[in-house]
Amino acid sequence: MKKDHLYYMRIALREALKARGKTSPNPMVGAVIVNNGRIVAKGYHEKAGLAHAEVVALTQAGEKAQKSTLYVTLEPCTHFGKTPPCVDNIIRSGIKEVVVGMIDPNKLNNGKGIAILKKNNIKVEVGVLEEEIKRANESYVKYITQGMPLVTVKIAQSFDGRIATRTGDSKWITQDRSRAFSHRLRSQYDAIMVGINTVLRDDPKLNALFSKRQPTRIIIDSRLSTPYAAEIFSQEGKVIIVTIPTTPGQETENRNLLSKKATILEVKERAGQVNLKGAMRKLAQQGITSILVEGGGTLNGSLFDERLVDKVLFFMSPKIIGGKDAIGSVMGRGVARVEKAIRLKEVRLKRLGEDFLVEGYVQYNVQRDY
Repeated sequence: MKKDHLYYMRIALREALKARGKTSPNPMVGAVIVNNGRIVAKGYHEKAGLAHAEVVALTQAGEKAQKSTLYVTLEPCTHFGKTPPCVDNIIRSGIKEVVVGMIDPNKLNNGKGIAILKKNNIKVEVGVLEEEIKRANESYVKYITQGMPLVTVKIAQSFDGRIATRTGDSKWITQDRSRAFSHRLRSQYDAIMVGINTVLRDDPKLNALFSKRQPTRIIIDSRLSTPYAAEIFSQEGKVIIVTIPTTPGQETENRNLLSKKATILEVKERAGQVNLKGAMRKLAQQGITSILVEGGGTLNGSLFDERLVDKVLFFMSPKIIGGKDAIGSVMGRGVARVEKAIRLKEVRLKRLGEDFLVEGYVQYNVQRDY
């Protein structure tokens, strides 16, 4: 692989990342046009419905695009969506070579864009910086290939794994720097999810302080006991309450009140509770590709038990809370044997003032051990 291919693709990826948290349900895509070793145009896809990265760059390049090389992080599209196919613009522009980071996993496009470019005598190279680009678009990849959102569990805990004391006090376990980092994280996800216990105990707003774009707020509430005056309704943006169906004639006054402030999403029950796997599929159907879970130990544990968590972010404060009745960060059934414990891979450690952030991807055992 040519070194200059890697160099220019890294620039294209940096372009793509400018739109982090803004393109859903589309992927982040960046493009760079190079002529005789000189960058003549750059562009990125800002959000769904606006021009794709290739078109932005080609428009900027104009006639300079002729006999140039186009670096694009994702395979150019061939289908009509909210915008026309990008391959047509590339062919008309006179581009002689296209270097692609990753093939589009979307069945509407998957490999077709590359095939069309080749048929039109445009040289194509695929797979430059592929793994980094896939990781940047991990929520899009899961959403498109599995019909499920990427689920990240974020936990603020003491060193002994407690998220609240025996009296329920949790403000604040981590420091200001960690909380500011968490707010920036929120703006990168489509939605923030909590369980009803967190709403009743903490009454959170679940807003992103440093962003104009507010994520959707999701409450898992099987009995529809969310207070009508909860702080979660005081912020701009959409609220979804996921619950189980009621039988005809059982509609409550609170349900009718909540339906005026939130979207009520009914999911089949499982042992009297919301079927979380079914909930994730229905949320994906709503166009939600990524969820940051900020729930309590019960919701966290249930998500792990159902193998729905893809990634974890543990914000750990150097404090010991102790107490057998203090609230743990991950409850649920858990595993029966240590050898079957859920493991983390690609683990990274970051220092945030006094706190530590441990980030990793979840690796489940092939066989359950419950």
